[in-house]
Amino acid sequence: MNLHPVRAIYMAEMARTRRTLLQSIVSPVISTSLYFVVFGAAIGSRISEVNGVSYGAFIVPGLIMLMLLTQSVSNASFGIFFPKFSGSIYELLSAPISHLEIVIGYVGAAASKSILLGVIILATSGLFVPLEIAHPFWMLFFLVLTAVTFSLLGFIIGIWADGFDRLQLVPLLVITPLTFLGGSFYSIDMLPPFWQTITLANPVVYLVSGFRWSFYGISDVSLAASVCMIALFLVACLGTIGWIFRTGYRLKP
Repeated sequence: MNLHPVRAIYMAEMARTRRTLLQSIVSPVISTSLYFVVFGAAIGSRISEVNGVSYGAFIVPGLIMLMLLTQSVSNASFGIFFPKFSGSIYELLSAPISHLEIVIGYVGAAASKSILLGVIILATSGLFVPLEIAHPFWMLFFLVLTAVTFSLLGFIIGIWADGFDRLQLVPLLVITPLTFLGGSFYSIDMLPPFWQTITLANPVVYLVSGFRWSFYGISDVSLAASVCMIALFLVACLGTIGWIFRTGYRLKP
């Protein structure tokens, strides 16, 4: 593997983040902080604890996961869509760069930005509520693997999209609703039995639950189920990207 093109793509994407610091970093942090203040104040005053954890602390993993999923998809989709929109993607495809190096460059940059945002929001949340991380290794595991997996999904969306409007279609109409309904702000044990069964069909439940377990040792599903779900999603995204480059889907004119 030639690391020079990987580094060039990675640094170009990170430079774009520095040029749009307000939009890329500050805006998501402020939005997530507002979620925390509103949900923590409005609902936290009525729900003191969930499974022995204060409600304010309980929603922190869900808020980080909400931001991580949406930002990973958005960063990666825009990163690959803009070269396709401007036509510079053809120069990249004709250069002596492998498809793997292209994916690592774009997905690595998108995942790095999302992980940085997650760390910043985690530090910001510590100003509002006392936090504890019972399993730091697993916290980093879910943070990094989720960022990489959904950056791969964003890469797929960026290639699939044929206009700027479609870039936000999946994050707004699919990812965000699934995250809100995936136990980010509540435990699914609080739902009636019928809705608990329905909710378990939501893949985001497993991501949020595993990430919350790494903080407080409590979860709605088993750790093994959470790891299997993120691994399955990762393999599916890798397989789809492999098929895209093999067939030239939405890449060849």
